[in-house]
Amino acid sequence: MSDTITPGLVSLDVPLGADKAAVIRALAARVVAQGRATDAEALFADAWAREEKDETGLPGGIAIPHAKSAAVSTPSLAFARLNPGVDFGAPDGAADLVFLIAAPADAAEAHLAVLSKLARSLMQEDFTAGLRAASSDDDVVAIVQAAIGEREAAAPAPAAAASVPSAASGLVVDGRPARVVAVTACATGIAHTFMAADALTAAGKKAGIDLVVEPQGSSGYQALPADVIRNADAVIFATDVDVREPQRFAGKPVVRSGVKRGIEQPDQLISEAVAAANDPSATRVGGEAAAAAAAPAETMSWGARIQRILLTGVSYMIPFVAGGGLLIALGFLIGGVNVNADDAAFTVIKDNALWALPEGGLAQYFGSVFFVIGVTSMGFLVSALAGYIAFAIADRPGIAPGFVAGAIAALMGAGFIGGIIGGLLAGYVAWWIGRFNAPRWLRGLMPVVIIPLVASIVASGLMILFLGRPIATLMVGLNDWLTGLAATGAIILVGVILGLMMCFDLGGPVNKVAYAFAVAGLASASADNTTPYLIMAAVMTAGMVPPLAMALASTVLARNMFPPVERENGKAAWLLGAAFISEGAIPFAAADPLRVIPAMMAGGAVTGALSMAFAVESLAPHGGIFVLFAINPIWGFLIALAAGTVVSALTVIALKKWIAPKELEEAEARVPVAA
Repeated sequence: MSDTITPGLVSLDVPLGADKAAVIRALAARVVAQGRATDAEALFADAWAREEKDETGLPGGIAIPHAKSAAVSTPSLAFARLNPGVDFGAPDGAADLVFLIAAPADAAEAHLAVLSKLARSLMQEDFTAGLRAASSDDDVVAIVQAAIGEREAAAPAPAAAASVPSAASGLVVDGRPARVVAVTACATGIAHTFMAADALTAAGKKAGIDLVVEPQGSSGYQALPADVIRNADAVIFATDVDVREPQRFAGKPVVRSGVKRGIEQPDQLISEAVAAANDPSATRVGGEAAAAAAAPAETMSWGARIQRILLTGVSYMIPFVAGGGLLIALGFLIGGVNVNADDAAFTVIKDNALWALPEGGLAQYFGSVFFVIGVTSMGFLVSALAGYIAFAIADRPGIAPGFVAGAIAALMGAGFIGGIIGGLLAGYVAWWIGRFNAPRWLRGLMPVVIIPLVASIVASGLMILFLGRPIATLMVGLNDWLTGLAATGAIILVGVILGLMMCFDLGGPVNKVAYAFAVAGLASASADNTTPYLIMAAVMTAGMVPPLAMALASTVLARNMFPPVERENGKAAWLLGAAFISEGAIPFAAADPLRVIPAMMAGGAVTGALSMAFAVESLAPHGGIFVLFAINPIWGFLIALAAGTVVSALTVIALKKWIAPKELEEAEARVPVAA
């Protein structure tokens, strides 16, 4: 890796302009002149866009304009010592020390770590004093390279002992020094993130309290130990972007601010956090004081760890399911049950427009639009699930191989089960490769080339070679078997089997076999042959049971048995179930498959049997309650649906209460008690 700063990037006491835009433009030109970027205006534009979001002036006469830019080829630091200083928006006046931090758009972890070290050094008075006293460009380069680890630095002076807060200082909780955790994060994750972390750490040490910070930078982050979070009295979120995995801090009193306040007012933030810890009515993370906290990594069982990983993937997947499924249902409601007969919806959106409507007019056009958008959204379901499962294991290097493995799983017909397996494979392979101590020249390629390449080959290759074909064979066999069974007249038994299949994997290959069997039969239905209508009704009604049952259990009957994230999913599951989106129960099944899936199958079997017994017919292949106009008799449909929903809800509650409740009790024991 080349030197990040060179004498050619240093400007000492040279006028660069009267305002910050001129200074940033001049420093960008320096970077280009040294052959480290290709377009000065493009680099300036990216840095200026960041500056307009939040000014980069800091207390003490410092400014750090920075950006990731496609124009940058080599990570660079351009430095200017200005006389007079220029206003960069700091509260205490103009800046005389200005660093332009220029990172490539795809900057590797090693490069970002170097730039982050500079940001942290700016919080040290001896570093800035050395820059102000430097007599030459070479002196500046030596000081900066020592700070960022590109040159050996002198031994640091002994640190002063931390003070211990007295009761009068107000920084105590229950008569002892307060314990505070903090998260810092800025938009680019290079400079402010780490400067705020160091400022808060220094302020906490000075105040004599126990303060631990988790900087969430562009190069990833090291999550705080779960026991540290659990024992903390309060949490500070000094962030400009969303906190990653905020559920870890659920129930903790919280103080929120922008990341710059963590740099400029760390003492005040700490005081506010301690005050919140002593205030029973203070705002808390997640809005609930009782929330599940992760187990310590060193004691977390494999089952609990896999559960956490799966829940992460599911939480990112849910928007695709919720939005896509409801859009499909709206497409049927607006455009009619035949909105996509013979792929008509896709033809409509390609060949028609608002000024060239199809034969069905606005209803057919907008129904087709909703349907196609919904189908497209649902198409990302397995890829998103696999991608973010891999992300939960290996952080960002796992996302690409996870998405690829998920797409391959969908291509091979493996459904969400294949997505889970592919995501786990991709994530663990990416994590394993990332543990290698690669040579310095190779480290920059690891997260952007080596890890995605190898993990994609392994995970997707295994999916193609070993998983896809067996599942495809199973699907064909099940379809042929169901067709033969229905022909024998054992129609109620067919209803039971279809109900079991619809609830077995909740949108996976087995579920899809049952659904495809029902939809394919509609083509041969007629007034004289109503069996396909009976089969379609049983399939749709049974497919509605899992999300409705989990919604009933988690939001009405047994809220205390479910963590906050599942109670939130339960609220969404009401709508998903009503719209016949079986995938709405996946979050619950992924977290607890051995208890949830059998319970769902029990209710599905009941609903399938009752639907057949009541001779419920459905002329629509999808839509749930949105196509009641196509279901007859409606009373039979509602009774069968309600019966199965109640059976599944009561069964899952019983299983969670009496079957292997140990892990659940341990998780509840770690939940902080509400004041």
